[in-house]
Formats: sequence, structure tokens, C-alpha cells
Amino acid sequence: MNTRTVLAIGMTSITMLSFNSCQQNSRENPLLAESSLPFGVPDFSKIQNADFMPAFEAAIQQTRDNIQTIVDNQDSATFQNTILPYEDSNRLLTHVSSVFFALTEANKSDELSEIEKKVQPLLTALRNDISFNTSLFERIKQVYDKEHDKLTGEDQKLLEEIYKDFVRKGALLADEKKTRLKEINLRISELQQKWGDLLQEATNNAIVWVDKKEELSGLSETDIAQCAKDAESRGGKAPYAIVIMNTTQQAPLASLDNRELRKRVYEASICRTDGTNPKYNTYPIVSEIAKLRAEQAELMGYPCYAAYSLDNTMAKTPDNVNAFLRRLVNDYRSKADAETKAIEEFAQKTEGADFQLQPYDRFYYSAKMKKAMLDISEDEVKPYFNVDSVLLNGVFYAANRVYGLTFKERTDIPTYHPDMRVFEVFDKDGSSMALFYGDYFRRPAKRGGAWMDAFIEQSHHWNEKPVIFNVCNNAKAPDGKPSLLTWDEVTTMFHEFGHALHGMLSNCNYHRLAGTSVARDFVEMPSQFNESFASIPEVFDHYARHYETNEPMPAELKERMLKSINFQSAYALGENLAASCLDMAWHMLPSKDVPDADKCADFETEALRQYGILDAQIPPRYKTSYFNHVWGGGYAAGYYSYLWTEVLAVNVADTFAKLGALKPETGQAMRDKILSRGNTGDLMQMFSDFTGMQQPDASSLLKARGL
Repeated sequence: MNTRTVLAIGMTSITMLSFNSCQQNSRENPLLAESSLPFGVPDFSKIQNADFMPAFEAAIQQTRDNIQTIVDNQDSATFQNTILPYEDSNRLLTHVSSVFFALTEANKSDELSEIEKKVQPLLTALRNDISFNTSLFERIKQVYDKEHDKLTGEDQKLLEEIYKDFVRKGALLADEKKTRLKEINLRISELQQKWGDLLQEATNNAIVWVDKKEELSGLSETDIAQCAKDAESRGGKAPYAIVIMNTTQQAPLASLDNRELRKRVYEASICRTDGTNPKYNTYPIVSEIAKLRAEQAELMGYPCYAAYSLDNTMAKTPDNVNAFLRRLVNDYRSKADAETKAIEEFAQKTEGADFQLQPYDRFYYSAKMKKAMLDISEDEVKPYFNVDSVLLNGVFYAANRVYGLTFKERTDIPTYHPDMRVFEVFDKDGSSMALFYGDYFRRPAKRGGAWMDAFIEQSHHWNEKPVIFNVCNNAKAPDGKPSLLTWDEVTTMFHEFGHALHGMLSNCNYHRLAGTSVARDFVEMPSQFNESFASIPEVFDHYARHYETNEPMPAELKERMLKSINFQSAYALGENLAASCLDMAWHMLPSKDVPDADKCADFETEALRQYGILDAQIPPRYKTSYFNHVWGGGYAAGYYSYLWTEVLAVNVADTFAKLGALKPETGQAMRDKILSRGNTGDLMQMFSDFTGMQQPDASSLLKARGL
């Protein structure tokens, strides 16, 4: 997943805060001082939590001063005296925010959480004040009306994006509607802060404690050691702990022999925030956010939030998204039913004819069925997926072969956690082009999931090279033992590095247009496409090596493993489809129809039924009460984009296969036509320029998934 802290307003040459002028108790604030480290990266050896509030206050005030300078300019508005200064106006705030929100996502503490509660209202107030600054918008509109057709390239695109952004945020509304929209924006910000805190607290609380090692039968010794380590790091209420991750299904369910424990783990997952424990109930937040978003859309003249949100995407309308989803549901439904029936019948061979498959049984018997049919199991292949080899010999190797990039580890650059690694990235001509940070192991202070973000985004205008980071939640083995991955975790590393490449290969003038600053239903394409390299034979053989012998995976085992990738793949598609449909159902409601908190669970059930995808055996990947993408992130009415962009990614992968997947010429074309261009042109045209296709071919999706 790509996640970015977008402040919606473009440090500046018009009112630069002297970096060295801000002192805090006679100590220089490192967030306000120019970094002496390579690429200007944040110096985590100096940054303290106490630095953040003063830095935010100074950066927010600087942004306000810069905006006021634009407004006070008595000269006629031009691109040079209005648009460029606006693009520059929050440069310092962007840098401070990138550091702070990286920590709140991946290394959160109670102190940072309290700071966040103070910061978010300040940022929302700033966004409101800028979005509804009539004098500022008048100048921007003057430039749009006078100069749009005279400008070209990125200058024209920058003007378009800024103007349309103001319009989408209500700049053309009547004053009373602007006032209400400000209130809505502030309240949603407060609710999302509350959501994030509650979800992380609830997920940590949902740990399943285990008293005896025997109860963990089926798990490998490495996984059992991880359970012991997780128990110790989370308070030691029992000798072992199974940590609940962000998705509905949990990885240990594929291995645990103890059915009662499987049930406990599954129920801990799905009930983490549904009020089963009254302390952890996110439905009041869900209901209020959904109502506020619907009202926001109505104020803007749209029938529902989905219509408002999708107006700025490739899909354009809810009808287009629903047609896409329903077509997939129709094609998938019979395959899902057959898959479920086959698993249950397999289980009945050992459990008896009256055995009824439950959701917490599915992964377990599916794994056994895969072992019986394909003679393959995760424990058999994991020794070949050492996290270090996957990164260095897989992810980096593919990037070298395709794009000519090389990587050198830097141990002299401070990080926010000892587990984090830093690499300098060199282009094919040997020039230093980026820094890449990798933070791959889970810990209580890190939210679930995996994502990419940037400490510094590429911009020629700001003379800044990209500093990108990936975050995952892989289990870290005890000291002295290798950290081994599942195949899903391998592809996740390739996925997130696809986002990183989109950021690192950016070659744009303006920060606002650079890297991953594209529509939701395009941004996941480079990452999903990058997953395809994980199974290309030359790449696979280079990283899939036994952690003890360094021998490559035997050809026979490799063949069995690759055949197993799409084994019973209806589940993976179904859980994603269900979540996508659920997201759309919530955001197509007018404000008057949004259910209250006590009706949210019923609404979820009925919505899935209406889409024809209600299935106890294949629940949504994220149920409503812990759907962070939608309620806490930027994917409201946008979760469909994972499937939408998967179609694009499959089409791109097919093009690579035709042209030569590891040929430098193919990689250069991808780089020139898509990865380097950010949001500087029409996204569908970029896709067409590379693939030669006028429209994506959705039929390729089911084929690629083995369906």
C-alpha cells in the first residue's frame, strides 16, 4: 500500500524561516535546522519528541506568512507571483510532517500520540483557512483564466491541479456552506485521529494468549519462538501470544492443529473493534465519519461521497466502479462456491461426513489439501525466503536488471529504529539518485500492514532528490536465527518496492506532481506490477536460496511451489471484492440513510448480500469496524483501486513479457513513459503509451489469478 501525508497546499523563497534562528532552551531544533546529512535527511540521532510541537508551530506560521505574502501582492496575479509561491508555501511544513507521521505510523509512543492529538486540529485549521481564503483563490482563478492556455507541460498541469483542488474543496461555495464544510473537515480530522488510536489499541489488546506450547501444535519451531517473543514484548500474561494483524484472516490459522485455538484467533480478529469488548467499539466513529462525508459531498453538489471522490479518478463514477465489481463478482461466484465445497469435502475425509467447514478452518484445510495435491507447504519453502536475500538478491536484483539501479548500504545515517536499514541508490550512469530505507519487522509500536512513504520527495524545483522508505510487518526471528518469509510476505516486499521505484525514478519539476502523486486507481499499478518479478525464473533463482547452505531452491520444489501460487485463489479475490463492495456501499449513501452505530453491522451484512458476495466462508479482507484504508486512510470509495490497478498491472506485465521482462530497453520504456512522470500527464495516456492498448483488458485479471 502506498500512503502519503498530503497537506493539500503546495518552504519557500518568499518568507523563509531562518533555519538557525529557532532555539529551544538554547538547543537548536533539528527539525528547523538544515540537515548536514546526505540528501538533507532527518537526523534521528538528534530529533526528540519535544521538538515536534515547536517545529509544527513554526512551520504552520511560516506557511500562513507565505500565503499572506501572496495575497498582499498588489501586482496582477501571474504564474510566477502566485502559483509558484503557492507551490513553495509549505515546504518546511511538508518536511516536518513527513518525519512526524512516519513515526506515528511505524514507531508510535504515548507521547507521540498526545502530540498528534494537538497537531491534527492545527493542520486541519490551516487547510481550511487556505482552502477558503477568498483573496487567494481569486488570484489563482485569475491566473487560471488568463494563462492556462498559454502555459505548457508541467507548468500548465501544476496550475490545473491547484485550481481544481481549490474548487473540489469548496472555493466556489456560498459562505454558509463554506462555514459548514470547515466544521466537517475539522470533525473528520478529530475522528480519524480517534480512529487510529482506538484501532491500534484494540488490535494490540486482541492478542490471543496461549498457556502451553502443545496448544501451538502445527506451528514451526521458528513460529513458536516468535510467539514466545511476542508474549514477552507485550507483557507476558502467558508464555505465548498470537498477535492479531490488520486483516481478517490470520496467518497462523493455516497451521494450528488446535481447532478451538483457531476459533479464538479468528474471533479475536473479527471482534477486535465491534464492541464485543465495550472499550473497543469503532462503529460510532464509522457512522459519524460516513454521515459527515456524505454531507460534505452534498454541499459540493454530489449525490453521495463516492460520486464526489471518484470524480477525480480514472474510474470517474460509482456506476463505472460498480459495473467493474459486479462483473468480477459474477465471474468469481461459481468458482468460490466450488472452492469452498472442495475444501469441506477434503476435510470430511478425516473429520467425518457431518463436519461443517467454518471460516477459521478454511486456511487450515486448504493448506492440508494443497500439501496433499501439490505436496507443498509453507514450512518447506520458507527456508529459501530469508528476508535479507529477498531484499538484496531479489528486490534489488530485479531493479538492477530492469532499471540499471545499484544499491550500497549506508550505516552512517541515523534511523528511527535499530531494525531499519538505509541504502544509497545509484542510477545506471553511476550517479547518486536516492536514498531508500527499509523497516521490515513488526513491533507493538507499529500499525499493521505494509506501506511506502517518503521523507523527501523528488523535485527539480526544490532541488531535492527522493528519500523513500518501505514498512512491513514481518516476524523477526530471535537473535542468531534467520527471519524467514512466507510467499505472501515475499510478494509484499516486491509490491512496496514498486511504490518505492515510482518515487525514486520520478523526474518531475514540481513536488505536487512528482512520484506517487497520482490518482488512487493508478498509484497501485506500479507496485502490483512489480510483484510479477518475484516469480520470474532468473530473479526467483537469484534470491530463493536456503538460509543455511545458500543453495538455490531445487527445481522440483520450485515447480511445485510456483504451481501452488494460484491454488484455491478464489478466496484472495473474494475477500478483496467483498471489502471493495463494502467500501462502495458505505460511500454511496446519502447522509440521511447512513446507519447509526448500533445498525452498522446489519448494514454490512445487507450490503454484501445486495452485491451477491455475502459469504461466511469468505469474509471481507477488512470488515467495517477495522477497515483502516477507508476510515483512517485515504481510500474512502477507493479500495476498488487495488483490483482496478491489478488489471492495469497485469496488462503492463504482459507487455513486459512480450518485449523482454528483464531487458533494459523494456525497463527504460516503463521508466520514461510511466515511472518518471508522476502526475504530469493523462494517466490513461501513459498506460496506452507503454502498452499500446487504448483501454485496459479486465479479462486478463481472472486468468492471471488462475481462475
